[in-house]
Amino acid sequence: MKRTNTFAVRPLSEDGEHVLRNLLDASAALWNEVNYERLMRYNDEDDLEDEGVWDVDTGSLEGQYKPVLGGSTAQQVISKNSEAWTAFFETKNAYYDKSNDSVTEHPNPPGFRGNKDDGRVLKGVIRKDAYSIEWGKRSRLEILVGEKLRDKHNSPKSRLRLEIVGEPNWPDYEDQSRLELWYDETESTFRASQPVTIPDETRATPLADETAALDIGANNLVACTTTTGEQYLYDGSSPFDQFRETTERIAELQSKLDDQQRTSKRIDRLFKVMYGRRDHAQDALVRDLVERLYEEGVSTVYVGDLKDVLSTHWKPEVNAKTHNFWAFQRFIDRLEYVSEEYGIDVVAESESWTTQECPECGKREETARNGDLFRCVCGFEGHADLKASQLFLERETGTDVGLMAQPVCLEWDDHEWSETPYSPEGASPKEERTNRSTRRTVGNIASVESA
Repeated sequence: MKRTNTFAVRPLSEDGEHVLRNLLDASAALWNEVNYERLMRYNDEDDLEDEGVWDVDTGSLEGQYKPVLGGSTAQQVISKNSEAWTAFFETKNAYYDKSNDSVTEHPNPPGFRGNKDDGRVLKGVIRKDAYSIEWGKRSRLEILVGEKLRDKHNSPKSRLRLEIVGEPNWPDYEDQSRLELWYDETESTFRASQPVTIPDETRATPLADETAALDIGANNLVACTTTTGEQYLYDGSSPFDQFRETTERIAELQSKLDDQQRTSKRIDRLFKVMYGRRDHAQDALVRDLVERLYEEGVSTVYVGDLKDVLSTHWKPEVNAKTHNFWAFQRFIDRLEYVSEEYGIDVVAESESWTTQECPECGKREETARNGDLFRCVCGFEGHADLKASQLFLERETGTDVGLMAQPVCLEWDDHEWSETPYSPEGASPKEERTNRSTRRTVGNIASVESA
């Protein structure tokens, strides 16, 4: 089973920090040179199999940077760039494939990691056999550096030694893969990412054989219903407001750029902060949700197929939420990744019509949604997203789900998802709902309209 240890590292001295910065700066410079040569050979937008980008003399570039990076690290930087170009062509193929709805915007070739004048992005990779880690009371990382850097630090064996901050999630692993190192400008911290292979027996076993279904939305990030009768609702307003405000600030700064200028250090920093916040909220959501589902004995989670999700929300007014902010494929990948730890299977199925269908009479064309409130001409009223997740679950399991408790509503505070009292549309988010049906939790809620 593949997992990743992510941790902060600290140089042991000022000299050590200079060596680390030089190493990462040289890695970024080599990436830029390889990328530039390939970009110059990429000149046909309609060519899905552009072989010219692979004609770059990478051996010569490797030789130039070997004295600073070391041969193995220089090779890894070039290999990493090759992987980025391969992924670009795969995404481009998907974009031109009319039967594939997962890519809706024309992809761009791999970008550059800053420049010498404005400052390069300090990021690099270390081959699996060119670094070692010792975990314990004094955890440390040692990495191989080129001969030009070996006399500029105090670590033994020509390796730069770094102190590891914090504990690993996966200290007992069978094998390690290529290490990634970078400087986090937002936190002013050096960080590392170590992919590892852990034994399969590390995976948890589900406590029971229950099932859950997720409705992924634009306003509420996730609405979940389980066969145990529990419902979870993750409010997306706070993280999206932050995302939107930063997007507007970026647009304002971009409007002030010179005609020949594409970006700036300030804009690049805002992009990093914006997507970093989004990913943090999303990762924390997945972890919180999966742990709750594990405690409920869930062994299978149904999630809407990506194509259904995109088509459901393909409207200009929510495009920013569903495509730029939400990053559906990343969410699903993360959900599968974390669920695997708990032995929970993730199954993608069509959830078509669950947002429009009334659970009482089955009508689809005579229903309406106003914010979170779902209404049908038959008189049914309920929370739109919770209702959709319940219908999705009942469709996949073939049984009626009896809801036993109030939905668990969660809000994001930039650090964690915290429970808040559930309230119907139009009430204060902190006001607890008192008028609820004993038959269906998502049904027959008191109307938002005055009597």
